[in-house]
Amino acid sequence: MRTAALARLTLICLALAGCAALTVPTPQEARLSDQTLSFTLNTGEICRAEWRTAPQGQVCGFGYSVSEVAKPNLLRQLFTDLTTALGAEGLLAPMAEVVLTSPAGQSYRFVSPPPVDMK
Repeated sequence: MRTAALARLTLICLALAGCAALTVPTPQEARLSDQTLSFTLNTGEICRAEWRTAPQGQVCGFGYSVSEVAKPNLLRQLFTDLTTALGAEGLLAPMAEVVLTSPAGQSYRFVSPPPVDMK
């Protein structure tokens, strides 16, 4: 009886492991720093790319494209100028749109910095 229960438990564990292996990686969030694009997949993997030197490219099997906002709002421009004048250049995340494209061709769109939930 114990061996039958152990065999069932082993079979369940193998089935669950097989399901986990079938998980298709999808991006959950993307963030930009002054130089680096970081995005997290649902598998827990964190992928990074130097987006300033290559605004388009591929990392972790995903294509990426970063489009910076050319003229952000006036308040953002003033705050960016202030942080630069104080020597804190690169402190603010750039305002940009990030598009990640899976190997299957599905696109995922993110904005930087991420929107703040005001609830």
